[in-house]
Amino acid sequence: MDINNILALAIGSLAGGFARYYMAGFVYRIFGSSFPYGTLAVNLTGCFLIGIFSSFADKKFLIGPGGRLLLMIGFCGAFTTFSTFMLETANLIRDGETWRAFWNITLSVIVGFLVFRLGIVLGEWI
Repeated sequence: MDINNILALAIGSLAGGFARYYMAGFVYRIFGSSFPYGTLAVNLTGCFLIGIFSSFADKKFLIGPGGRLLLMIGFCGAFTTFSTFMLETANLIRDGETWRAFWNITLSVIVGFLVFRLGIVLGEWI
């Protein structure tokens, strides 16, 4: 990976991380913390943005490889990996891999939650 790609990824990641922190905090201040409104807002915004970026890159050819690193991998990846999960699931469906999309959703959500709980139990046990 050359220095331009490293910089694009680093700048996008830095911006995405800060955007997540400030956006979630802003939403929590407005709506409170009785529900994960901040995380929901970030995830939905990230899905919207990666959808736009994907369309610009794949359909309109307005975003090249460096722009993908900056916006899709760097910014959206640091902003929320949920948006990448949606993009990859949509790509599986687009490619006719409906069962793989189903399994991606099932494994990511259900098994992800079970592994998360296992991590909590293990962390408390240690």
